[in-house]
Amino acid sequence: MKNKINILDLTFDEMRMVFEEMELPKFRAEQVWQWLYEKGAQSFDDMTNLSKDLRNRLDSIFTISHLKLNKRQASADGTEKYLFRLIDDNFIESVLIPSGKRLTECISTQVGCKFGCAFCASGKGGFIRNLTAGEITGQVLYAAYRLGMKPTNIVFMGMGEPLDNYENVETAIRIINSPTGLNIGARKITISTCGIIPAIRRLEKIGIQVELSVSLHAPDDELRSKLMPINKKYPINRIIAACREYSDNTKRLVTFEYLMLSGINDSIKQAEKLAALLRGFMSKVNLITMNPVGEGMYEPSNSRRVKEFCETLIKHGVPATIRKSRGADILAACGQLRLCEIKLS
Repeated sequence: MKNKINILDLTFDEMRMVFEEMELPKFRAEQVWQWLYEKGAQSFDDMTNLSKDLRNRLDSIFTISHLKLNKRQASADGTEKYLFRLIDDNFIESVLIPSGKRLTECISTQVGCKFGCAFCASGKGGFIRNLTAGEITGQVLYAAYRLGMKPTNIVFMGMGEPLDNYENVETAIRIINSPTGLNIGARKITISTCGIIPAIRRLEKIGIQVELSVSLHAPDDELRSKLMPINKKYPINRIIAACREYSDNTKRLVTFEYLMLSGINDSIKQAEKLAALLRGFMSKVNLITMNPVGEGMYEPSNSRRVKEFCETLIKHGVPATIRKSRGADILAACGQLRLCEIKLS
């Protein structure tokens, strides 16, 4: 098992190359790909238009390593959270959020997180490893074919920093977006980042118009460095410059996430400073009321202050919305997913 290739880690071109090395015709790769992503096959035995000999041969080289559901929780607002056990007995969480005809899945890209943002639970248990491309796309496959709930939108906003696991995230994007893969439109795929500038520039050049969402949370370097240590390496002005470049070259709007922390980053002066920073290119601000993560370091801004902050941004020419948190009662809201300590049976 350890020496087998997880076939879900491969793009179609990679699979086709391996099949060519096995001296299999091109259409065999197309058949297997269709079974995996259009029919949700759980094993090679499911692939009934392949001969038994070929299925056995594939099974000797590859594994179809799906995630194992450990726990499913439902929120009063319809949000559902899933705790998955990985092949090495680590755990990740993902979330399904229904809204009218839209079904958004928030997926993880790492076990834990190494960036230590002060308001986020995901990094509190430390960082263990990156997810493979198959483990990332596997969260979407599970929703689509095991739960019968195919997402319409994907947000890379679960556990981990997506752009710190760039290679596997790009592979996952290609599979999720491919018309013969999971066939989810590029503009319905959002990549969130704390601001890793070299990876933003790589993402800009892949030729897929995914949405970029940047966690900002402060209008100046002094405060942002306290909240997000990554700012010491990639300060605000450099991040904004990279985002302007991303927007100019992809013609896509960049979203800035801003967590509202009472008495910390929610003054009207700070709203004006943020507006001055973001004016002049295609961007918008999502204001998020902080969700409790158990440590009690910060308090959420009250609704009146959030509204005033939003109105100030709009008055100064920066589009802004107040994002309603979903799933907080099951710790599934923004910033609440975390590395769980679970005793295995």
